[in-house]
Amino acid sequence: MPLLTVDNITMSFHGRDLLSEVSFRINEGDKIAFIGNNGAGKSTLFRIIRGTLEPLSGKVIRHGNTIVGYLSQNMDEQDFNGKTLKPVALSMKEHEKAALESEMASIDPESPLFRTKSDEYTRVTAEFEAMGGYDFDFRMKEALAGLGLTDIAEDRDLTTLSGGEKMRVCLAQLIVARPDILMLDEPTNHLDMEAVEWLEGFLSSYGGAVFVISHDRHFIDKVANRVIELNDGSVREYKGNYTDYKYQKAEFLKSQEATVKNLEAELEHQLDVKQTMLSHRNISGYHQREKMVNKLQDILEAERRKLGNDPMKMSFTMVPEDRSGAEDKILIQVKDVSKKFDDDPMLFEHISFELKANQKLFMCGPNGCGKSTLLTMLLGRQGGFDGTVFVSSGASSGFMGQFVPFDNEKLTCLEELLGRTDMSETAARSMLARFGFRGLDVFKNIEVLSGGERSRLYLCCLLQEKPDILFLDEPTNHLDIESREVLEDALRDYNGAIICVSHDRFFIDKCADSILGFADKTAKLYDKYDHYRRELKNIKADSIKTVKTEEEKTSRVTEAKVTSMNRAQERKMEAKRKERMRAIEKEIAELEKTQAEMEASFGADTAPEDYEIYADNSHRLEALYEEYMELEDQ
Repeated sequence: MPLLTVDNITMSFHGRDLLSEVSFRINEGDKIAFIGNNGAGKSTLFRIIRGTLEPLSGKVIRHGNTIVGYLSQNMDEQDFNGKTLKPVALSMKEHEKAALESEMASIDPESPLFRTKSDEYTRVTAEFEAMGGYDFDFRMKEALAGLGLTDIAEDRDLTTLSGGEKMRVCLAQLIVARPDILMLDEPTNHLDMEAVEWLEGFLSSYGGAVFVISHDRHFIDKVANRVIELNDGSVREYKGNYTDYKYQKAEFLKSQEATVKNLEAELEHQLDVKQTMLSHRNISGYHQREKMVNKLQDILEAERRKLGNDPMKMSFTMVPEDRSGAEDKILIQVKDVSKKFDDDPMLFEHISFELKANQKLFMCGPNGCGKSTLLTMLLGRQGGFDGTVFVSSGASSGFMGQFVPFDNEKLTCLEELLGRTDMSETAARSMLARFGFRGLDVFKNIEVLSGGERSRLYLCCLLQEKPDILFLDEPTNHLDIESREVLEDALRDYNGAIICVSHDRFFIDKCADSILGFADKTAKLYDKYDHYRRELKNIKADSIKTVKTEEEKTSRVTEAKVTSMNRAQERKMEAKRKERMRAIEKEIAELEKTQAEMEASFGADTAPEDYEIYADNSHRLEALYEEYMELEDQ
């Protein structure tokens, strides 16, 4: 049964058709992944469906009383009740219910007024129950915990939360509201692995429909039963998840390319026939063939459009660098390394591992565990740790973070690559094509590039320097699927060592040789990501079991022993803990504001030291989040 129909939606910006007669339906039980390159128009269509943007033509039809819940990437577009977790309508109904209970308590049960109030109370409680009022607190707590937020009081002023926390609260409120259709724009942003896995399980079993924009291919594989791809203003639908979509699309492109090739051959033949008729002075036959040729050209153009824009397929045959030493040469050796920030709790301790030549090592773990901090330590940008880090003498390194700076943003992509290498223009254009810059794209100024294009250009230039060790910090963040695949192909074929921090499980599975997995304030090596996740779940289960055992032991302690505890000292420690948490909240808010201001100011004139300050702030925030969570657990 259809819940919502998108009927021939057309939308243009600056003379360009972003959406061209787009049509599809969302049915009960659908779990739809909406994919396409950044800037293709996915979020625009979301806003049209929501009703905050008017299309040039077409309409959106909600069948019956379909309720749509919407999560935006942008908090400015989000319906955010910044005061409490509970929706205003539910709070009002709860107050109305309580007021009636108070009134009825003072009225004679035998009086007509009591019966009137009783009928009103029956109606109000039925409405309160229909709104999910009786189990709202339980469901909200469960959703917040699943998304990595715990101990947020019902009356907590939500304006004090960070941007990422606010987004997770909005997602939790949507989950608890259970609309007929959940429309989610990049919901896995701001979520660590455990929260993403919880969300995957929830959405897979969700009774309503799900329509989600995502570049997380593993997430799509786990959740979707339909994929709708937006390309060049048009949509095409595929059954199944991301893996199914890849296979079906490859088959479609193969068939479509054959169709186009046959049409091109037929067009060439008809052009020859037309020319022959002209040379034989058969004017009537010439004009008939001319009409046929024009019709064939229109058909051919329509069939070519079905192929969409040329995908950025990599054709890497990178010549292996002649590096000195064997493949088992040790480039980095970490021995019993521990790290803490000043008076903060320990971030991690007793980490030991080795990085060998050509090894691709990925650091994985929940937010705040210290992955990025360890990465900066290995780069030599942060000290103040216990243990030893040895780096092979003469080993060169390169680094790509989440924000990629260029010295001169006025340069074109081609000029940037030529300026950093001794390549000829032909060789440089060929290399840029491998990273998705084709034709006139090579003449784009860096300042107009999208986030994904900047990352691809930076990586293209960086790999030409041929570092022995490549350090990467969340390189797939904000990249669309095609850009991620370009990155993966380049790294997989790269003949050098890589240390990478990432949450992208598809990316990890495709590129990683081994995993440095963080758990219980330390980290160790695993062969595969699944092995790490399995052990992490076992550790969590053992921890829960240990807590239960300790609780049972505590329950057997005599009342006399409990009352002998120094309650004054307990109160003093609790007051100190809360005071520290308030101080951390204040510092986090100030740092996040500083980071947002710096991000907005980044540009061609940004000094390198500003990026260093930004990185230091990020590491400080990570440590503060970790300490805050520790204090909450206490």
